[in-house]
Amino acid sequence: MANKILVVLEQHEGKVRRIALEMLSLAQKLSAGNVIALTFGSQAEETREMLARYGADQVVALHNAVFDQYSSDGFADAVKQVQSAVGADVLFLPATAWGKDLAPRTAGLLGAGLATDCTAVEIGQDGRLVATRPIYAGKAIATVVIDSPVQMFSLRPNIQPVEETGRAGQLEDIVVTVHPEAWRAKVTAVRAQGGGTMELTEAEIIVSGGRGMKGPENFKLLDALATELGAAVGSSRPVADEGWVPHSYHIGQTGKVVSPNVYFAIGISGAIQHLAGISGSKYIVAINSDPEAPIFKAANYGIVGNLFEVVPAVTDAVRKLKTER
Repeated sequence: MANKILVVLEQHEGKVRRIALEMLSLAQKLSAGNVIALTFGSQAEETREMLARYGADQVVALHNAVFDQYSSDGFADAVKQVQSAVGADVLFLPATAWGKDLAPRTAGLLGAGLATDCTAVEIGQDGRLVATRPIYAGKAIATVVIDSPVQMFSLRPNIQPVEETGRAGQLEDIVVTVHPEAWRAKVTAVRAQGGGTMELTEAEIIVSGGRGMKGPENFKLLDALATELGAAVGSSRPVADEGWVPHSYHIGQTGKVVSPNVYFAIGISGAIQHLAGISGSKYIVAINSDPEAPIFKAANYGIVGNLFEVVPAVTDAVRKLKTER
């Protein structure tokens, strides 16, 4: 019997993130015809056609205005009610800050096993799903099978391909009871950081700086390179801790885990905690003046040199290539 998969989507002001489409595409491959998308908020229904196009056979839109403000316990209680109503035996959630908060709370309510930060999910020999996820700061890869009746997986962004299916998903009318005791804590406001950079976990190219940048004023070099490449800007933890950049830039074991096509590590020595956050990168380009820096052992390409000379030169070269096309 095919798995029925409930894909729990992070949505804000009528928009869904790319990871939502990745999860739907994967769910459709694993369970053709049994994929339900769950969205939240007063604008939840606005994305129905797009969600159907990328793999949702049914869309459950909890459009009560109370879902415009995130509440860990309130949302977990709602997901439990929807799971029970649709009879899903598999749940997908994003391995984002939002999903990392919601997934374990939901798993506790459902008594479900949870595999987090998965980079792949496949169908096993017995029909149950088998997940692949990094462990020990990315030094090993674990294969995980969940033996509870309900299986839960959080999926790392920018890992799965996105495919359109041409479906016309049906809007499923499910009434969820809002229990006041589950809404004692909720998010009342979200203040975006300035700079206009794209979300790191979904970026195809990331330009990241470390202590070698010498000071916050020098991050303008990375901003210029990122602009030419259409990239996001990130950092190592010490740089964020010292306030050179917002903490939202922090990439590493205790920050954001990223999986870009190309990762530029500029002035970053390559501590194990940082390497754990970039292990999913397809290509790593290191620029550092120290030829013995650990980052070169992880890099596909390396430049030993003064970053204050190398980065502007790379930026100019990219700009010239774009002009010639």
